Amino acid sequence: MSEVQRRGVFLTAEWVNIIMLNYSVVPGLLRGYVPVGTELDSFDGRTYMSLVGFGFNRTRLAGMAIPFHGKFEEVNLRFYVRRGERRGVVFLRELVPKRAVAAVARWVYGENYSCVAMGQAIEVAADGGLKAEYWWGAGTGARLGRCAMRIETSLPAFMPEEGSLSQFITEHYWGYATQRDGGSLEYEVQHPRWQVREAERAGFDGDAAQYYGEEFASELKRAPDSAFMAEGSAVTVYRGTKIG
Repeated sequence: MSEVQRRGVFLTAEWVNIIMLNYSVVPGLLRGYVPVGTELDSFDGRTYMSLVGFGFNRTRLAGMAIPFHGKFEEVNLRFYVRRGERRGVVFLRELVPKRAVAAVARWVYGENYSCVAMGQAIEVAADGGLKAEYWWGAGTGARLGRCAMRIETSLPAFMPEEGSLSQFITEHYWGYATQRDGGSLEYEVQHPRWQVREAERAGFDGDAAQYYGEEFASELKRAPDSAFMAEGSAVTVYRGTKIG
């Protein structure tokens, strides 16, 4: 029996219509959030933080479908670390519209989940172009607390090349979370490689400070250094193990 099989499956789902807005930031912005046992990962000498929005479909916990919790949105702010050869992500903040999902994630993984109102709009044009948006928070504008991330593209989907930024962003298959006792939790996320579409226009608007604090909000207010959209796939998230 493999190590993954011994840990067991925590969650299976489909992640779809994945928007990724990527920001090159100074390493010092993130060093205080790096879990014990890991180190900041970088691409071509640059440190990245990503705002990611996607749809959860066919969600099952430990093999069980939970009524009224099979389909919902998530938006997370994350950055990238490594532990030896394992490349992973650390979540600064995760937002979902389901209280039970947020509560379970906080309890099982110690992740910084919150429950907020959320929605999405996906538009496919006749010529194959895509427009996608995820929004969260109350009201109808930034002054009333609503935030949104958007992307537009008519470019064809492609498999990221070896050594490319799009491969770096999409192919981190481990998650790391700091625990209350000061240690870290490591868990695996399995999915096939994703094709991506480069953005022609993309960005964030709204009051980012209320969800992410002033430090991160100042980064999100500018145009992302790169942005793309992935169709997504089925995913499997395994139970974690303590490290550090």
